[in-house]
Amino acid sequence: MTVVLDGAHLTCEQVGRAAHGSGIALGSTGRAEAAWRTAGLLDGPVYGRTTGVGANKDVAAEDTGLDLLRSHAGGAGPAVEAFRARATLVVRLNQLLAGGSGVDPALLPVLAAVVNRGLTPPIRTYGAIGTGDLTALATTALCLLGELPWTPPSEARTADAGGSTTRAGDPVPRFALASGDALPFISSGAATLADAALACHRLGVLLSAATAVAAHSFRAVDASLEPLSPVVQRGPEQTGVAAGLRALVGSTSPRRVQDPYGYRAFPQVHGAVLDALGRAERTVAEEMNAAPENPLIADGRAWHNGNFHSARVALALDALRAALVQTATLSAARLATLNDPAHTGLLPFLAERPGLSGVMILEYVAHSALAELRHLAAPVTLGGAVLSLGTEDHASFTPQAARSTLAAAEPLEIVLACELVASVRALRRRGLPCDLPLDPAMEDRPLDADLDAARGLLPGLDLRSP
Repeated sequence: MTVVLDGAHLTCEQVGRAAHGSGIALGSTGRAEAAWRTAGLLDGPVYGRTTGVGANKDVAAEDTGLDLLRSHAGGAGPAVEAFRARATLVVRLNQLLAGGSGVDPALLPVLAAVVNRGLTPPIRTYGAIGTGDLTALATTALCLLGELPWTPPSEARTADAGGSTTRAGDPVPRFALASGDALPFISSGAATLADAALACHRLGVLLSAATAVAAHSFRAVDASLEPLSPVVQRGPEQTGVAAGLRALVGSTSPRRVQDPYGYRAFPQVHGAVLDALGRAERTVAEEMNAAPENPLIADGRAWHNGNFHSARVALALDALRAALVQTATLSAARLATLNDPAHTGLLPFLAERPGLSGVMILEYVAHSALAELRHLAAPVTLGGAVLSLGTEDHASFTPQAARSTLAAAEPLEIVLACELVASVRALRRRGLPCDLPLDPAMEDRPLDADLDAARGLLPGLDLRSP
């Protein structure tokens, strides 16, 4: 389904779809056109248009915008994946539609054509610290100018070396950015917000699946449903988690007065991570649908400001990653009970016969992934930087928070897959129903294929009961 960009309603889920090729369409360009008309009437010093940037803010400068783009397209490290670069274009295009940049609105359909053709700028990984993705967007601008080639879709890398045509032979989208449009185009954290949106979307899918994974474990060990009772729940997220888990589990025959925290505290812990995810999604969406421009062109003048600074996004993402560790730790704890005869009534490690290792290795895999997740959860907002001769004396490091949050999806997925493989085996060993398409063989054997299959099952798993 095509994603319509209007500068006001872009969601993390839509960024995910557009990044993976759904196609985009432009809504109203009225606000962008109004800002452009205002920018053409400005008189007096305007940062980045009639002055230099950074420590050169008080130096008069005319027609230096293209030099600014060339000097700032200096990222380092590997190029980001195509879907992340495409998401960057989507987010920046939506921000431009929100108005406030003063960029020529004729640029907007060109950017949309780039996205719909599957072209991406060769954005490098390192270069931003939370005060604007200058290197990423300057690189994009040079692609628009024709000074750098767009990267074609992976299936169409037969374009000529100069990047002048695509596979279909159509002219590559170009736009002659004016000097005055240079800083306004790159004055944004679009690449960071793209990573954050992609992370929130993927994590939302995994956290929905986590409830279904836990439901398999509840049934496998006959965990008590008493902690899921509506009477003990507090807050909407906790209540929703408990209700969803009760519906998936159905009923059990509890063996214990109280189960370990992996079961008993699931609504409290998982409700907290969903609350953190909700805050992060709202924060990212607000930033994607706003004009982060400095200066902001509005109400007939240029307003110099700090709205490019993304501290609130960094703080929300730091909190989300910390919460992910909590829910992943509970998953690893449930995995331990699935290996324990005291909880399953089966042989240790769900082995086929005494002395075999069964799924013993899954605990090691899960804790390896959990260690990586803890590493990624280190808060970036404790850092600081002073740049450009002291003119820029603070940084949020939101790009690092966004990259870490996007990277956190993989270890979380692995931890959940380990629990799912073990819980399915336990259910089968006990003769309880389970129709998930995982290998039913019980003999000692490599489990990497089982884990890969389980990871593939996680999206949409919340729709299936054990």
